[in-house]
Amino acid sequence: MTSTANTRLTGLDGLRGIAALVVVLYHVSLVARPFLSPAEWSLLTQTPLKLFTAGTESVLVFFVLSGLVVTLPALRDGFGWLGYYGGRMLRLYLPVWASLALAALAIALLPRDLASVTPDSWLARGNALVLSWPQLLQEGSLWKASYDVNNVLWSLRWELVFSLSLPLFVIVARALRRHWVFAAVLATAATVTGRLVDVDALVYLPVFFLGALMAVRLPELRSAVGAWPRLGRVALAVASGALLIGSWLGRPIEGTIGADVLWGLAGVGAAGLVVVAVGSPTAERALSSAVPRWLGKISFSLYLVQAPLIGTLAFALGDAHWKLVAAIAIPGSLLLGWLFHLVVERPTHRLAKLVGRKLQSSSTESTLPAGSLNQQITGPHSGLSGRAMPRESVESPS
Repeated sequence: MTSTANTRLTGLDGLRGIAALVVVLYHVSLVARPFLSPAEWSLLTQTPLKLFTAGTESVLVFFVLSGLVVTLPALRDGFGWLGYYGGRMLRLYLPVWASLALAALAIALLPRDLASVTPDSWLARGNALVLSWPQLLQEGSLWKASYDVNNVLWSLRWELVFSLSLPLFVIVARALRRHWVFAAVLATAATVTGRLVDVDALVYLPVFFLGALMAVRLPELRSAVGAWPRLGRVALAVASGALLIGSWLGRPIEGTIGADVLWGLAGVGAAGLVVVAVGSPTAERALSSAVPRWLGKISFSLYLVQAPLIGTLAFALGDAHWKLVAAIAIPGSLLLGWLFHLVVERPTHRLAKLVGRKLQSSSTESTLPAGSLNQQITGPHSGLSGRAMPRESVESPS
């Protein structure tokens, strides 16, 4: 069995980085959409090319990653819940607030005019034209259902719900550890049902659970997938990619139950890609190369800043000049994401660690006594060491 105690899951960083870049390309494609012919749009979205602009689906990859890497430390003996909650909330909220401030500044300095963009486009429907304090406060709380100042924050809302509910996820994942196939099927059924009945909680929270389930079975998972022949791992990657974009490949049946089922299975595709990233040595080497690793480092920051930047450029230049918008926005998002990482995210991580340690050391209640919740989820047979845990996932790249 492969131990996770002394192994860093380096492939996850690269996967997260690539997913963040896909979100950038997705928003650029939405700017271009009004000016593409039906044939061009079909080629972009109803073929395997959709993998390059599968923005919403990439968010599901982030959700699985968060379910895996946020759960892993909670499986350690002596894990401190008070320190976790203090640090986690800082890591979520401070970058979110900074991204909202940046977006608000852009809107204030470069007023947005609907006349410069195509009516009923993503730009016109999903981006704020004016600002108000109530709107900023609501979006900054992460409890709002829709977001216009920085519309990627819808996914951070679900990251927050998962983070607050982590004890429940860990208890259930550990309880079903030996019945992981049943648990995975049940989670998949829940996501499909969520699509059918249009309940977002059913759609997204089971995707986090798939990641938590991976965490409690990680040594066995890595050992099993690593023992597969290379062709089997390639087949898993291809099948997972197909499931991720299956609802787009199946657009001819759009509006049917079959289309909703395909859309619900996108979470399974996301989970499959994460399995490949942690279990395939070839995939891990590729995802650990310089470019994916750098993208992974800035992925959370890139995710937070790219949509406001793309929207600002499109309103300022006019979406008819979408090629120019794309030429500036893609490298501009990478540059701004890197700067945001240096100025906001990295200091926030240091502060969150400091606050977490202070809370942990200042209260004996941060680690619950034997027989309590903490003992249930960090029992002596977790098989995990605290020495070399994977770095915490991006708090969602949408």
